Amino acid sequence: MPSVATGGQVIDQRGETMIRVIVLDKLSPDGLSLLEEAEDLEFEVRTGLAGEELRQALTEFDGTICRSGVKLTREVLEGNRRLRAIVRAGVGTDNIDKEAATRQGIVVMNTPAGNTLSTAELTVAMMLAVSRHIAPAYQSLREGRWDRSQYMGTQLAGKTLGIVGLGRIGQAVAARAKALEMRVLGFDPFLTPERTRELGIGPAENVEALLPEVDYLTVHVPLNDATRGMISAPQIARLKQGVRLINCARGGIYDEAALVEGLESGQIAGVALDVYEQEPCKESPLFGMPGVVATPHLGASTHEAQASVAVEGVDLLLDYLRRGQIRHAVNVSPLDAKTREELRGFLELAYRLGLMAAQLRNVPPRTCTLQYRGAVAEKDVALLSSSFAAGLLRQSLDEEVNIVNASFLLRERGIEVVERRSGESSAFQSTMAAELGCGEDSCRVVGTLFGNSMPRLVQVGPYRLETYLDGVLMIFTHEDVPGIIGSVGTIFGSNGVNIAQMAVGRERNEPGGPAIGVLNLDNVPPQAAIDEVLAQPGIHTAQIIRLPPPGEMPSWL
Repeated sequence: MPSVATGGQVIDQRGETMIRVIVLDKLSPDGLSLLEEAEDLEFEVRTGLAGEELRQALTEFDGTICRSGVKLTREVLEGNRRLRAIVRAGVGTDNIDKEAATRQGIVVMNTPAGNTLSTAELTVAMMLAVSRHIAPAYQSLREGRWDRSQYMGTQLAGKTLGIVGLGRIGQAVAARAKALEMRVLGFDPFLTPERTRELGIGPAENVEALLPEVDYLTVHVPLNDATRGMISAPQIARLKQGVRLINCARGGIYDEAALVEGLESGQIAGVALDVYEQEPCKESPLFGMPGVVATPHLGASTHEAQASVAVEGVDLLLDYLRRGQIRHAVNVSPLDAKTREELRGFLELAYRLGLMAAQLRNVPPRTCTLQYRGAVAEKDVALLSSSFAAGLLRQSLDEEVNIVNASFLLRERGIEVVERRSGESSAFQSTMAAELGCGEDSCRVVGTLFGNSMPRLVQVGPYRLETYLDGVLMIFTHEDVPGIIGSVGTIFGSNGVNIAQMAVGRERNEPGGPAIGVLNLDNVPPQAAIDEVLAQPGIHTAQIIRLPPPGEMPSWL
């Protein structure tokens, strides 16, 4: 429909304001066709923008669609009073400053399912390529050689594939591996053994238990503090000799230097990488090594995947700009402003308890029970349970987790949340208790809120105490005997680690029995210091917990 520009807005011949959309990266023709067919919309494709040029361009549009090429930083978004929505045609949103977008009232959405099959197929293709030496065999032909004897391979049928991370992509890889007659074992921190077996996958108790069993290993987890360097020299030593490793998820999950050493020693027979610690990656010691297959981050680079994310992205954007419907948002919750302010402190408490519980437990939970006591039991605890689930899943899934989708993602992994309420208060006006049932290894944490905005931890397992729920914590169990606390302080002092806060608790409130200590630290202690703590007589366990700094909340809150 013909239109004219007036005061920065576009008005059609009927006098109605038209939606304006800017496409910032190359988009599949399928998505562009949907934009062209929309009569109430005008769009422009402007790729390669950055800095002030990008900032200025965004002030002229109501919504934008991007991929990973453009960087929507705080500086680019700051002061924008028109832009209402950003859609990432793909999964990762690392190129978007979600906090800055939230501050500006801009909804950020992604398309989490569009590249599932393409990435799963590339993973299988990489297994086949590294097993049958396809790339070097072809290169030999190009060089005029016929070296059949140099490229003896191995078949996938009958081999054991280990999968770390059983989300959408991990499950899709498993289905295809089983079709190739492979035995499939898997570990996911939030997939119960029962649900894992339902998928036809043998459950592993943890990553360490998986390693000695597999001929092939593939990872489908996010990159974070828990997964960075997950497979390094100690883990490679536990693998079978002649193992083959595949990574089409995120660079940095495998320690690339350790991969080089493993290939040189013969412990590893093959490595297939689509992602790297630093990207773009044009040089690497791995490139050219025998047994290595490498591609330039092609996981979602299929016509079908790009068409899927483009179409879904356009649908998301138009649904929001036309009707205000929000789907797959990564930075907003369904809370109205009044409810959000009323519950903000408890939502933060629930989120931090979820983050802590995820790090305390050692095996996938089978059950999750949340108990609300006192005044908080009269509030909308379903929202608090969702906030807890968002914290619980935050570091384990390769997709954005927030209060909108967290409970669903938890149920999808076979874990139902049971809520219990009691109007009777205990020592505090309100408490929230979370218990993860993990067979014999259960985990229980209890928190409360001081004032309106100060989350506190008041119980771990059977131990009562009171400490901050932020920053770096070390939780250690010990015998309640003289000298324990002093020895820990001395060790950390000699390693340059300052103790900002300390809390201790007894199981039966009697001297001489089991006890717990929680230290708030100014920085993460080196592993040597933790090993020294564990070597002290009377100290049984020590674990580092990483929580956000005080006042730092997820963007959706």
